[in-house]
Amino acid sequence: MTRSALTILQINDTHGYLEPHPELVWEGGEPSFPVLGGYARIASLFEAVRHERPNSVLTLDNGDTFHGTFPAVYSKGEALVAPVNALGLDAMTAHWEFAWGPDHFRQLAQKLKHPMLAINCYEKASGKRPFPPSRLLERAGLRIGVIGIAATIIDKSMPPHFSTGLRFTIGDEELPGEIERLRRFEGAELIVVLSHLGFPQDAKLASLVAGIDVLLSGHTHNRLEHPVVVNGALIIQSGCHGSFVGRLDLDIADRKIARFAHRLIPVDESLPSNPTMNALVESVMAPHRAMLSEVVGSTLVGLHRNTILESPMDEFLLAAISKAANANIAFSNGWRYGAPIPPGPITMNDLWNVIPTNPPVSVVDLTGRELVAMIEENLENTYAADPYRQMGGYVKRCRGLTMIAKIENPPGHRIDRLFVEGRLVEPETIYQAAFVTAQGVPAKYGRNRRDLTIRAVEALRSYLSDHSAGADRQPPTIVLS
Repeated sequence: MTRSALTILQINDTHGYLEPHPELVWEGGEPSFPVLGGYARIASLFEAVRHERPNSVLTLDNGDTFHGTFPAVYSKGEALVAPVNALGLDAMTAHWEFAWGPDHFRQLAQKLKHPMLAINCYEKASGKRPFPPSRLLERAGLRIGVIGIAATIIDKSMPPHFSTGLRFTIGDEELPGEIERLRRFEGAELIVVLSHLGFPQDAKLASLVAGIDVLLSGHTHNRLEHPVVVNGALIIQSGCHGSFVGRLDLDIADRKIARFAHRLIPVDESLPSNPTMNALVESVMAPHRAMLSEVVGSTLVGLHRNTILESPMDEFLLAAISKAANANIAFSNGWRYGAPIPPGPITMNDLWNVIPTNPPVSVVDLTGRELVAMIEENLENTYAADPYRQMGGYVKRCRGLTMIAKIENPPGHRIDRLFVEGRLVEPETIYQAAFVTAQGVPAKYGRNRRDLTIRAVEALRSYLSDHSAGADRQPPTIVLS
């Protein structure tokens, strides 16, 4: 009997967070905000595990890596190339990496020392894949096939320029053939799927596709304390923002996993900072540090996005864009990313973390019928009984509306009643709404759509300025009920 010991290290959905930052951790029903994450700590952890288990470690990243903070967006991901390369990753897949269009992403991927894998991404014109579907690696005396699945929603619910000339599938139809090819013709003894579909989708995919040994899941920011086993596949996911690293230790006998152990490792102060990575991160952050560290306000409550129906951080954002547009109704997307802001000072860095794309504040006229249809569509995208119909994110964030809904109802029939300022919405009445990004109000809804001159970060700062605590003009304090 041949035996091997392999360790897989996973990071997912780091969203450009190079430095330690507050992260929300629930303690019973109360949020706490420990400082976690940081590439210098992650690099130190990777180095220690590689020293512990020489030539027996696989390090993989599920994507949502090159977008989400000011330095990432300002440089269109370029500033993160050197720190990401220094991690020594073996492979990656993608989602927000497409934010500046496929051509830019191809150029970015060419600068990486590891391959970008996407079995489910195709050029519309040629039918070819712009990225390889898989990679064969050797570790711990094993031949390991790693197959990448990019986010399927890139051409479905993301802004259209993300997917110009491309189409994306789920990947479940392509996987069996690639698994067969890797095992039969490449001699793969272990199959690892690196996916950015999201945990519900990955669980369904694993149930349909035989032959997956390990499925590293991303996109939905789940912190899985224990692997979930579906159809023989071990599924793990490791939070977001680089605040946790997933470690999966495998004891493999005769090409099968005999035993496994898993740890969700907090990236906290117990981990030393790797000096080389620390220098790389500082070179990225230094040009922006003075601007980002400016204190522009404070909050008496923690602002976060870790709840599905509504969240304090998005209440702050909606209040700001509502004021900027002088509109009682406001919408934004149900984003998951964005490090929380603990009670205390609010900096410019915090404002950029709330909405790093900094889109213009926009307004649109919507009928009552459109309001209902748009929210029904979003509820289905969030709560669809079939995981493959879930299109990512939380429930659309709303201001100025009161909704009575039954989430368990079938698609199109979840809203029982919808109110604006205490009055039942009338189907033909026109309501003006403020919003940010096409995800806030998709282009197919409304008319008289127009962008204002003020952008989201400026609106947030202006909102804080108008909520000054006193005439001395000290940094203003906000309180959200």
